[in-house]
Amino acid sequence: MNIEQLKFPIGKYILNKSPDKEQLSWKYRPDGWTIKQLVHHCSDSHMNALIRFKLALTEDTPTIRPYFEDRWAELSDSLNDDISDSLLILRGLHNKWALLLKNLTSEELALAFNHPEHGKSFKLAETIGNYAWHSNHHLAQIKQALNFKGEYH
Repeated sequence: MNIEQLKFPIGKYILNKSPDKEQLSWKYRPDGWTIKQLVHHCSDSHMNALIRFKLALTEDTPTIRPYFEDRWAELSDSLNDDISDSLLILRGLHNKWALLLKNLTSEELALAFNHPEHGKSFKLAETIGNYAWHSNHHLAQIKQALNFKGEYH
């Protein structure tokens, strides 16, 4: 066995740039979201996140408005088989967000927003890691759904 086989026993992930409509309806677990819902959720979530950052940067520890992610995932735009708009949103939003993050000062990173659902404040510095994890978390779920090949459809 070579080192690549040891590192990747099931092989490296092969990006499917054109998933078909059936694959977009695959789930990563029973009663979980579909691949298309995960993609649409990430664009919704990260739009909210950028707004939270901007509020924290321009207001004195603002209280953000939570939203019902599970309900948003059932709206027609989140059930749409065409994920191209959400992918475009993510690409542009992440470019914009990255530019903002790269230019934050240590004072700005210490700014915070109140999250009423959690009953506490979150500093921007700690929130960055949470959203990095969030993207990786949902990407892993998408890969899991593809590996299960519609078992939980």
